[in-house]
Amino acid sequence: MAKRNGSGNTSTRTLQEQFRGITLLSHALVGIHALIPLFVTYPPNINVIVTAAIVVFCGCWRSVKSEPPTESMSKKDAYKFPLVGSVMLFGLFLAFKFLPKDIVNMVLTLYFILLGTLGLVATVDPLLGFSDADLLRKQREFKIPGIPVVLKDGLEFEFSLLEVVLCIPAAGFCYWYWQTKHWLANNILGIAFSLQGVEHLSLGTVQNGVILLCGLFFYDVFWVFCTPVMVSVAKSFDAPIKLLFPKELAAAEFSMLGLGDIVIPGIMVAIILRYDVQKHLVTPKQTSTGKPRLFYSCFLGYVIGVVATIVVMNVFKAAQPALLYIVPSVLATTFLHAYMNGEAKTLFYWSEAADNAVKKEDASASSDDARDDDDDNVTNMETKTPNQSRVTRRSVVSRAP
Repeated sequence: MAKRNGSGNTSTRTLQEQFRGITLLSHALVGIHALIPLFVTYPPNINVIVTAAIVVFCGCWRSVKSEPPTESMSKKDAYKFPLVGSVMLFGLFLAFKFLPKDIVNMVLTLYFILLGTLGLVATVDPLLGFSDADLLRKQREFKIPGIPVVLKDGLEFEFSLLEVVLCIPAAGFCYWYWQTKHWLANNILGIAFSLQGVEHLSLGTVQNGVILLCGLFFYDVFWVFCTPVMVSVAKSFDAPIKLLFPKELAAAEFSMLGLGDIVIPGIMVAIILRYDVQKHLVTPKQTSTGKPRLFYSCFLGYVIGVVATIVVMNVFKAAQPALLYIVPSVLATTFLHAYMNGEAKTLFYWSEAADNAVKKEDASASSDDARDDDDDNVTNMETKTPNQSRVTRRSVVSRAP
């Protein structure tokens, strides 16, 4: 059980230790499930649903931190995201159409191999159980001096010895992917990217998440139904930006799921989990159950959306924009539950940074109050000491023969 401090709040350090069990279990499920198609024929439709669900679930629990992210998405960023995404998507479409596809894929593959190495290290590092005080975790700085015109200010890097050690097998794994393009290697890299995205991409506020999801709802519908761009890029892009699900052991044909259909809804589910943690675990009210509530509704909405995508795709035998089904499902289940709890408005305007600032102020005030109480107790003791001494002396004298 989590311990509470004097102000009634749950210790964040204790919470992280409490979550370690469920985090490790979810990672184990992700790893074991990824290997199943190697040994048995696994229906790809079920594989898509289960993989998406457990990756989002795992990434959400990884996202619970002692402090909110130092950088998060602003409302302006949320509004612009679909437009920026559209420009990048159409740019890739033009690159594959007018440039040699092999060259484009080689450049992108090299880029993703570098990202994959870093992503694998960042995914595995927290699971090894080393504390920040360990020598392997000690951060070291490395600075690249400035280069006129090209790099005026230079670059600074921070890394630990553990990260350097982990880079060796991670780079070897990425090399294996580069040489074979095996679907399992592709999926492991894609899952690592997804976990890192859900863990580290912060919406800042739930309101920003609603704006982002609504914008990408129309983005996905337009580029899938109104143009051939999205499907064309997905099929041409030979890099781990999508998960592949073999339809049989021979792995000749695959079903696909884009990482965006995991990460984008996943960061919304993650912020709902962090809302639950703050409201019902860190600073619980007397009526709180002490357990995440809205998170499970939001997560259920995501699973329902993925299932709906698969069903419609099989009925119409055509590619479907997953966010068309995921976004309404996630928002409906989350805010319906919040409305029933009487906290829909509180949820919509909740901000991680603001909530953390209030928590720090409360902790500071509690600390000041405790210090004042200690000072008062010391003063009272000093005031009472002479009287107590006289009483003691009189008692001694009265007992003397």
